[in-house]
Amino acid sequence: MHVAQINFIPPPATWEPGEVFRHWPSLPNVAEAVRGSGTRVTVIQLASRAARIGRHGVDYRFESIEGAPRPADRGRLVARVLESLDVNVDVIHVNGLGFGEETFALAGRLPDVPIVLQDHANRPPRWWQRPLWRRWYRVASGMAFTAIEQARPFVDAGLFEASLPLFAIPESSSHFEPGSRMRARLEAGMHGDPCVLWVGHLNRNKDPLTMLEGVAQATSRLPGLQLWCAFGSAPLMDEVRQRIDGDARLAGRVHLMGRVEHARVETLMRAADIYLSASHVEGSGYALLEAMACGAMPLVTDIPSFRSFTAGGTVGRLWPRGDAAALAAALVGAAVESASREQVRAHFEARLSFEVVGRLWSRAYAQLIEQRLRRAS
Repeated sequence: MHVAQINFIPPPATWEPGEVFRHWPSLPNVAEAVRGSGTRVTVIQLASRAARIGRHGVDYRFESIEGAPRPADRGRLVARVLESLDVNVDVIHVNGLGFGEETFALAGRLPDVPIVLQDHANRPPRWWQRPLWRRWYRVASGMAFTAIEQARPFVDAGLFEASLPLFAIPESSSHFEPGSRMRARLEAGMHGDPCVLWVGHLNRNKDPLTMLEGVAQATSRLPGLQLWCAFGSAPLMDEVRQRIDGDARLAGRVHLMGRVEHARVETLMRAADIYLSASHVEGSGYALLEAMACGAMPLVTDIPSFRSFTAGGTVGRLWPRGDAAALAAALVGAAVESASREQVRAHFEARLSFEVVGRLWSRAYAQLIEQRLRRAS
């Protein structure tokens, strides 16, 4: 079986092809996971200039978009590349649901090859654009989401038929591994009973203010709780600081670490007892995957992708987004009775590892090929 994974978004022109692997690690990670399951993989990455790289059994082709200014032009460009390969492609995997016009043009050149589109936190188009998107989406043989529930807005908008095959496949995984918690705490300078870690932006969707209120309410039962916050952008920084400074329950307990190099995040995850998220919406949840890879117990909002990763909260705890009192109760409950690091890691290996992601994709591709053969017979 030969699969082509297509990335229509070109990287910045200043990046060398090898830098793309570092800046966009999911691109090679998922492709190489699929290759590890026994499927041949060719990755077509549109870019400002052409290059070809072989890595871990995957053929990466960077194709120049010069002369292909419009979406349809880019779809036909990819089709020409696929037609030129020495071995026919059995399935086309397009990353993102936002490339309807490109995918439609691609399918027009290769109508007999099934196409699966993978959601990457996409949202349905505006209502007046939907007739056109319905037409574009008709060329898809299947759709993949981190959690099937995430397809509901598209189905409700009539963008594709309810009978279209849908696949629940984690958007990515993590290469992080467990390590000594004591050594990690010494290295990171972290402590706490429990030691709680937050990794995310300080914005409305990540909801740090609800998180802080929940922590504050939990301190009467958890006097040793320490919260460590690593974050990138921080549009709510002033409000966060005011909230911390204005509440004696949070004084000396909340540590704003700011931006942390990704290589150091693994140490933070190893040091933590609990990984905390207050997100309202997530297409996936990369930080949660990393935390579970290290064995930290997830205490996260009850949203589709997090429900999927935690098997409905059977590993870790789920709490209703925006509900500080529920978060406080979940924190207290997690401190009293929680999954062990070994249990969290075992769940990760069984349900969320790259090996599993590769296997799920290969099964999905095989199903689409079989479906196309049945229709042709």
